[in-house]
Amino acid sequence: MAFFTKRYHPPGTPPGTLTEVPATEAAPLRIRLIDYSADEITTRDDVTASECSPYLQRDSVTWVHVQGQSTEAALREFGESFQLHSLALEDVLNTGQRPKVEPFDDQLFIVMSVPVMEADLVAVYQASFFLNKTFLISFCEGDFAPFQPIVKRLQDNSSRLRSRGADFLLYSLLDVVIDQGFPVLENFGLQMEEVEEQILEVTTRNTLEKIHILKRELILLRRMLWPQREVINQLVRGDHRLVREDTLVYLRDCYDHTIQVMDLLETYRDMTGSMLDIYLSSVSNRMNEVMRVLTVIATIFIPLTFIVGVYGMNFDRSAGPWSMPELGWPYGYLLVWLIMVAIAGLMLLFFRRRGWF
Repeated sequence: MAFFTKRYHPPGTPPGTLTEVPATEAAPLRIRLIDYSADEITTRDDVTASECSPYLQRDSVTWVHVQGQSTEAALREFGESFQLHSLALEDVLNTGQRPKVEPFDDQLFIVMSVPVMEADLVAVYQASFFLNKTFLISFCEGDFAPFQPIVKRLQDNSSRLRSRGADFLLYSLLDVVIDQGFPVLENFGLQMEEVEEQILEVTTRNTLEKIHILKRELILLRRMLWPQREVINQLVRGDHRLVREDTLVYLRDCYDHTIQVMDLLETYRDMTGSMLDIYLSSVSNRMNEVMRVLTVIATIFIPLTFIVGVYGMNFDRSAGPWSMPELGWPYGYLLVWLIMVAIAGLMLLFFRRRGWF
């Protein structure tokens, strides 16, 4: 996940300015209309905002989903057709916004973050919602389409969604967004298990790099997901006339899910910190093991070096009574070797019994 993902206008730009910021590899814009009631459902793909306007006159719920990178022209058309506030449209265009709730006169604007695992890294997409009494407009950047299960549920005539209002549809979409955090955290859990096994077996610089990546990704993920709990809390505790009383029960369950996600996230953050401590302790212990072996070897050779140093002086035996008599012994060389081997063996035995080796 990038450290800074928000697209923005140059400082000093008037509020509500809809000017596209160049984006690389932007997903193509796709608009789907789903108009439904308890008895019937209408689905249209690749429509425009103006083509969706006639459905607002019906006694049904209209859901317009916009997938991909929004353009300036498309947002202006949506703003004119659905009377959307320019400040909210600016937040839709400049993705990377902090999750929030903004009430307007007859609409409710909500920004959420959708985490997705891409090649063991987290990609966070912005999902924006405009709630009205009879319609709901959702925007989601990227190719990832998280709301496909809701589309399948709407196609079922016996689904509870078909007999509820737009606020219940909003709850269903928010529940998908929040629950998307569970598979992402599950992936993090699997990666952490692999790193823990590497720490206990063989620690390498690659292991430290993986720990650092996990720790960084969790911190950045927390920055995006933490405000979502406050968003749901505002919907539950706020006096929003667009959210009916019977929907608040389901939003409270959604709030419980946000707490579970944050609990898991905080637990994994603590675990990565502990893994870093374990890694450093493991590296230190392995270094101590190496130093202990080298110290034992050096200590063994200290007396042996002393012996060969003394007998390496080679004083002439005939020089006097205090000369080295061993220089003339036929088995003197063998005797010195036996003495040195015996000293080395006794020292190894002593180190073993003391637990030093």
